[in-house]
Amino acid sequence: MRETGTVTDDERPSPPVTSTSIVVLTLARRIETELGAALAPLELTVSRLGLLGHIAVVPGVSFSDLARMSGTTVQSVHTAVKALAAAGLVRDSTARAGSASTIEVTPEGARLLDAAKDAVAAVDERLFGPDADPIQRQISEAVLAAFDPGRAP
Repeated sequence: MRETGTVTDDERPSPPVTSTSIVVLTLARRIETELGAALAPLELTVSRLGLLGHIAVVPGVSFSDLARMSGTTVQSVHTAVKALAAAGLVRDSTARAGSASTIEVTPEGARLLDAAKDAVAAVDERLFGPDADPIQRQISEAVLAAFDPGRAP
């Protein structure tokens, strides 16, 4: 250290080792918060949107399959689907004790999904678009490339 009390570049401690898991988790929480705020006016949560999306892309999906896709229990899916059905967003056309269910999105559910896609696109633009932090844009490109083999990183 110099007599003036300043630290030279050689004396500065190196930055702490950063965990990829912690960085990604921190960003994921920020994204979830932003999505939650964008979906709130639609009376949707991130998990309800996910469930509704799964039902939309897999017509006739079972409760067990929904539980596997959403990483939750069958009981939780039953509860969530009942709430979506009560809101008029999905219907179970074969719901009777002991029989397989055929869950599908209603026209109102499809309309809500379209509105939610717009809300998600706005969050994506804000967090990962041209005016976003350059590091977040890099993360976005890497994530998209990892899940789209035709996309260059």
